Amino acid sequence: MGELGRIHQLIIPILGYNVTINLEVVLMTWIVFAILVVVGILSTRKRGIFPRSMQMFGELFVNQFYDITEDALDREMAKKYGPLICALFMFLVLANWLGIIPHLEEPTKDLNTPLSLGLMGFAIAHYAGIKSKGFKAYAREYMEPMFFMMPLNVIGELAKIVSISFRLFGNIMGGSIIILVVSHLTYSIVLPPLLNAFFGLFVGTIQAFVFTMLTVVYISVQVK
Repeated sequence: MGELGRIHQLIIPILGYNVTINLEVVLMTWIVFAILVVVGILSTRKRGIFPRSMQMFGELFVNQFYDITEDALDREMAKKYGPLICALFMFLVLANWLGIIPHLEEPTKDLNTPLSLGLMGFAIAHYAGIKSKGFKAYAREYMEPMFFMMPLNVIGELAKIVSISFRLFGNIMGGSIIILVVSHLTYSIVLPPLLNAFFGLFVGTIQAFVFTMLTVVYISVQVK
């Protein structure tokens, strides 16, 4: 099980501090980006009134997530945040599926990836809230129902980052550990492929959807 703790790192000294980069996560993330670019090109190539299979798949997918975003926000805001929600789900679901392919790993198995996406969603939600309500009305909400509740309200908002990030990280990392342990116990016969399909396809898809929907909800809460 030595591969579980093995990390290929690039350490860059900057101003007396060491910046550590996980090379595997960077590589796997760029593989996901490359797949998304290829799928996007295939879905939009030779578009027509009578769509081909890839164009039809792309249109159905985008329309579905636009409808979800519109239900949570409104039509105008769906035009603004719909692309973000579609891109976020596509990245997460492909990142979670990547571990099914031999010798590839899920980028979301590293806490930095879900934590970065959680921080991104947090920043976008609060930016949208300030833009929608104005800074004074936005700041006033932290003092409700009484002004001395402000510290607790701030902690509650920051806890959302931890909650959304660690939920995704814990499920993906937990699934990888279970698959690795069972593989060593059974010598990779029968069970590990089934577990890989379960955690990679089913759990990976569910967690990508949950993360995406929570991001939509956080934006909705801030703008309304």
